Amino acid sequence: MNKILILLSFLMGVVVLSSNYLVQFPVNYYGLNEILTYGAFSYPIAFLITDLANRSFGKYIARKIVYLGFIIGVGFTIFFSTDFANFISIRIAIGSGTAFFIAQLIDVQIFDKLRKKKWFIAPLTSSIIGSSIDTFLFFSISFYGTDVPWITLSLGDLAVKIIVALIMLIPFRILLKTFKPI
Repeated sequence: MNKILILLSFLMGVVVLSSNYLVQFPVNYYGLNEILTYGAFSYPIAFLITDLANRSFGKYIARKIVYLGFIIGVGFTIFFSTDFANFISIRIAIGSGTAFFIAQLIDVQIFDKLRKKKWFIAPLTSSIIGSSIDTFLFFSISFYGTDVPWITLSLGDLAVKIIVALIMLIPFRILLKTFKPI
């Protein structure tokens, strides 16, 4: 159990670091540079990890993974991708940590309340609500008052995160066979 806890926490940290790095780069195709960043594609994996842990081991272990993932993810972000000479980079680290922590803990609670519904209701609902909270907290903390078009970027990122949350139901369902639900 400890190995799984550490592995999932480490994976969570890697997802957070990757997403924090990728959010700095807008998608420069098809005119999407004002409404979408690459971070939108990787971050929903964090909800997959939390939801699998919640389904398999319960909300207390899922919370531990959030806590450890937060420490690892924010630590990785500060160490690997925060440029302390760049105020936006510092705000991204603060916004990421705040948004991640709040959204993931809300995801755990919502998932736990819906766990007895059909298999897809809990992960889809908790991921969509968690992604919404995370997106708006992250973008407002990181980019409010800057030249970055954070409102359109947050809406574009959220749309992609919802689509990815739907797609994440496939690995969620497949991986449920690996872990035994409680």
